[in-house]
Amino acid sequence: MAKPKTPSNPQGRRPKKLASNARHERDCKLCHHQRREEIERAWTSWGDTTEIAKHYSLTRDSIYRHAHALGLFQKRRQNIRAALEQIIEKAAKVEVTAASVVSAVQAYAKINAQGHWVERFEQVDMRAIFDRMTREELDSYARTGELPNWAPELLRATRFESNEEVSDG
Repeated sequence: MAKPKTPSNPQGRRPKKLASNARHERDCKLCHHQRREEIERAWTSWGDTTEIAKHYSLTRDSIYRHAHALGLFQKRRQNIRAALEQIIEKAAKVEVTAASVVSAVQAYAKINAQGHWVERFEQVDMRAIFDRMTREELDSYARTGELPNWAPELLRATRFESNEEVSDG
């Protein structure tokens, strides 16, 4: 029974069993390519697989087989920032909505160097601000809702927090 056609499997073929490492290394054109590291770097940085294949006289299939055999998909997924950088960079050249550019920038800002999504939030201790305010400033704040002129500087100095786990390594 044939497998259903999908974008990742347009011919509807059953997936072939993965080749042994020795067989892969022996037969893989990319493993023996003079510019192997450059090709792997381009692919894991979300370069267009078709363009990479054309540029280096390879096939898309050979690049994907190589990536599967060497576990490069995980490295590529961790490098999602590179894909977002390309979207942001091309925003001026293609017709996009402001919302899509803002979304890409927001997503980019939430991904750390290791490719992990990190929610950041700012914590402001208003009690600390109120404790520093004079009686006149407190009265003025109660009447107008405006903080004293020095308060924005204190707010800028407030440390950003995140749910990112800090590691020593």
